[in-house]
This record gives sequence, structure tokens and C-alpha cells, in this order.
Amino acid sequence: MRKPVFFEGSAPWCPSVEALLSDVGDGARVGVGGFHFTRIPVAQLLELRRAGRRELTYVAWGGGLALELLLDAGAVARAELTFSSLDVFGLAPRFRRAIERGELELEEWTALGMISALNARSRRLPFEPMQQLAGTDLGSGWSRPTGGDASGAAGASGAAGAAGAAGAVDLVPALQLDHVLLHASRADDAGNVELRGAGGLDRSLLFAADRLLVTVEERVAVGELGAPGAFVIPRTFVSGVALAPDGAYPTSSLPHYAADLRRLRALAADPDAPLDAAALAPHPRARAAAKVPPAAIRHGLSCLGVAGRQQSRTTPAETMVCALARTVAAGGVATVGSASPLPTVAYLLAKLLWAPDLLLMSFNGGLVDVGWRPMTLSLAEQLDFDSAAAHAGGDETYHWYYQQGRVTHEVVGTAQLDATGATNNISIRRPDGSQIRLPGQGGMADVANLHASFLLYLPRQSRRNTVQRVDVRSATRVLPGPMTVLTDLGRFDRDPADPGAPLVLTHLHPGVELAEVKERTGWPLRVADDLKTTPAPTAEELTALRERVDPLGVRRLDFVPAAERGALIDELLDREEELLAAATDGGPPT
Repeated sequence: MRKPVFFEGSAPWCPSVEALLSDVGDGARVGVGGFHFTRIPVAQLLELRRAGRRELTYVAWGGGLALELLLDAGAVARAELTFSSLDVFGLAPRFRRAIERGELELEEWTALGMISALNARSRRLPFEPMQQLAGTDLGSGWSRPTGGDASGAAGASGAAGAAGAAGAVDLVPALQLDHVLLHASRADDAGNVELRGAGGLDRSLLFAADRLLVTVEERVAVGELGAPGAFVIPRTFVSGVALAPDGAYPTSSLPHYAADLRRLRALAADPDAPLDAAALAPHPRARAAAKVPPAAIRHGLSCLGVAGRQQSRTTPAETMVCALARTVAAGGVATVGSASPLPTVAYLLAKLLWAPDLLLMSFNGGLVDVGWRPMTLSLAEQLDFDSAAAHAGGDETYHWYYQQGRVTHEVVGTAQLDATGATNNISIRRPDGSQIRLPGQGGMADVANLHASFLLYLPRQSRRNTVQRVDVRSATRVLPGPMTVLTDLGRFDRDPADPGAPLVLTHLHPGVELAEVKERTGWPLRVADDLKTTPAPTAEELTALRERVDPLGVRRLDFVPAAERGALIDELLDREEELLAAATDGGPPT
């Protein structure tokens, strides 16, 4: 084990990003902080590209833009992660291509597995115990001792669950890291670093690393750190820090600038687009967007809702949103996962109409107890950053909420579902035996058996995504508790008397015929004796949904085919940019 390189008495400031990364050599195990489109250390990744580093092992919660940057330069030989996607923009093309061609060695972790492995490393232990995985093909190489406490422990909220209910544990081996690259808001002259906003797995990464290398937006005097919601990393753990304004662009670094989804959309639209410094040059719109007051954003979205009033027929998306929302009760705890427009709209509808005390965690658990807001594609982080009761890490909320069984709702999507409720977001076999690489399961393998219930959604049910048996098991609910699948046709539930049996169709949506469900289901359909019709959205629900909760119609993203998704995203970004321009000028949007 390498000896950690810690602060040794002088401020760890470096004159440049190049100097900061001078000791990161070929073959290093490099952890990357941030997640999705939040605080990715882009300036450091571009420097690794420029320096021609090779044979790196990439370690992070997610891949996405960060991994795409390194794969594009041929810098990575191995990756250890839980998923890799470009979020609402779809699959990460370089990751998919590298896996399908066998050019990238990959170790897939569950989110809790990676957190546990990092915790073990930070404590200098060989392993860390965690709730035993079940119903997944991941984690099979971990040690599984016998004789665990079978009593379990439900959360204080009374959620039954699954959290430790079986008592068995996995022993997750420590995950070694040579360097962690992190981008943060500010650092002081002594080298203390201030993190703000959703933390991803940063707090687990930084304490597990031999060396922590940080870029920041600002350098301030000692005593000036400690902004509301901030977490300060003591200088003891910082091996080097360099000033790099816009060092996370085109991802966000609030409160300095928002994620530039327009730039990210352009990069995602062209899988062969250049990913160099010139292509990622900062655009002023990202800083301008971060300076618009949240109240002005909310007002602008409400004006759009009033301007867009309509009395059109109820759409399948609206039926699904209202059906999902009705599963949310007052006093619940809901968390927003990755690329989940429809469930997010459902949570917001419930919070507005009948569950104002719903504790909502967004940005993968990093922004805790956010206030109600309208649905938006590119402005959500600013609104939640401003209203959150706590800025945390996904690792912390896993311990606080998931492992204690406190989460009542996290509706997740799946690419493939089988008759028993097993999911697959990892890979699908083509008829010729080759694989289509999917993003990965993220935290599904954990949460399927940590939540009080397991809810899945399929916006466009077909025989391709409902199959007799999945190719790879990402996650399955195997412990007692509800397991529900909501599609655009109806609702399926697990038979509590026979959990291993095929799912049962319990509800048909209004206007859907049973014959259509049979035609679009890839297994022999089981129908409940008391098959019900899903209650149609009420006038109150539809008005709130269309005018206040989702005036832009972001919910449509889950329903359009992949070929049409880009055009809809462009439409949404156009409207949001109009709104920001109007808010900046002081007038209402048109």
C-alpha cells in the first residue's frame, strides 16, 4: 500500500493545473469527483489529455462526460463505476463503443458497494460490511460470512423494509486510489477547500485517496470559508490545489455557473464531436444563468403555465404521472434518480397538492429536503441548490436514508423487465450473440431491497422491454414488500402470495384494451380476478400538472422515441433560454 501524501506544513497551492497534476503518471488509479453534469473536474481531465497520460484506471460513481473525455484521448485502460450515461441525452457513445469492442476493462459496482469500498480504504481496513446484495448478478465475488444477525432494523419512520431485514452482510474489499481529482467552489490561502451543492461520492473519495488534487473557482483569505450549506475539507487532506475559474464547465459549479446543457446537448448529438479545450471553451450563458434569482425563474415558469392553458385530451404521460403521484403519501421520503423526468413530475405534483411535507432529495441524494418548484430541464439545480435544507453527498444519504429503510419512493426506469420483476440496465444480447451495452444499474441493485417498496416505470411498454427472462439481472426485489411496475398501459404488481410467480396485471389505464396489453407483453399475461381501471386524472390534477408543475412539458421526454428526443430537448432549452432572457431583462416571458 502506498503511503498517503498529506499536507506537510506549507500551503499546498500550485501555480497551474499542469503543476497540480505533475505526479499523476501512466497507469495510475484516478478517482474523479463530481457526477453527471455537476462539478466534473474538466480542467484537470483536459490536462491529463494534453499530457498524454495512458493506461489509467478510472474510478467514479459514474462515467459520463468525464470518462468520455479520457476515452476520447485513449487515456483509460480500465474503469470501475456504477453506470455511464449522458443523463437526459442518452447513452455515452465512447463508453458503449469501448465496451462492445472489448477495448475497456470494466468492473461494475453498486453505489452502496462502492461507498463501502471507499469507506474501508479511508479507515485503512481490508473490507467494509454492508447489507447483502440479492436479486442481482453484481457483487458475486464479495465475501459473504454466515451467521449474521437476522433481526434487521427498520427505519424510525416505520418503513419495513428491506434495510438489513435479512441480517446477512457482504464484506466489500477496500478500493485503492492513487489520486482523486476534484473541482470545488473556493479554497483559502492555507489550502482548506469549500465544497457546495450536491456532493456525489466526493466525501468518500477524498478520504480514501493517497492524494487529493483540487481545482477551485476562487482563492480567498483564511477565515472567509463557510458559506451556507458548505462542507470544508481541512487542508490536512489536500495534497494540491490550483486556481481554475470555469474549471468544471460545461458542467456546473454553483453558485458560479450553471451546467450548460446547450453545449452538452451539442456534444451528445455528435458521438464523434471533438472533446478538447477548444470545443469546451466557456460560454457566458452558464454564468448568466446562475445569477438569475430563483424567484424570477419560478415566476417565469408560472407565466408559461398560464400562457399555455389548454383543454386537450389527457395524454398517457399525464395518466402515468397522476398514477405515480397517488402512490406518494404525506410524510414520505422520495429521492430523484438519474434521467427520471416522469417520476420527478409525479413527486412535485404530490408535494403541491396533498403531500406538502414530502421530503424530496434531488441530484442523487445530494440536495436534501428541497422546496416545491416547477419542473425544468436546465434550471432545476439552481432552484434546489437555493431551497435545500442540507447540501450532502449521495454517500451520506445512503447511510442516513437508504440503509435505514427511510426512503418510501424512488421510481426507477429499466431497459428490460422480465415476468418476475427482474430488471436489466446493463446489456442486451442481439440475435447474433453480440451485446448492446447499456448505461448500467447505478444504485438499483442496492435500492431494490433497501426501500420500503420497489417501483418501476416503463413509458412505452413493448415485447422488446418486457421479456420472459432478462439477459443480465441489474436488480430484483427479493425481500418482502410491495413491488410495482407502472407502464403506459396499466399497472403490474407482485403476487404477495407467490413472490416468485409472474407479475399480475392489476389495473388497466382508461381507454386501454386488455388485448393490447397481451400484444405488448413479452410473457404470458396474468390478470387479476378483480382487474381495475386506473382512475383518470382529476380536473384539479390536470390543471396543476399543466399550469404549475410542468408547464414546459418536460414529462414528454420519457415518451418520445430516441430519434425525436433531441428535437424535444432543443425545444425545451429554447423556452428556458427565453425565460432566462426575460428574467434578466425584468419582463415576463412570452
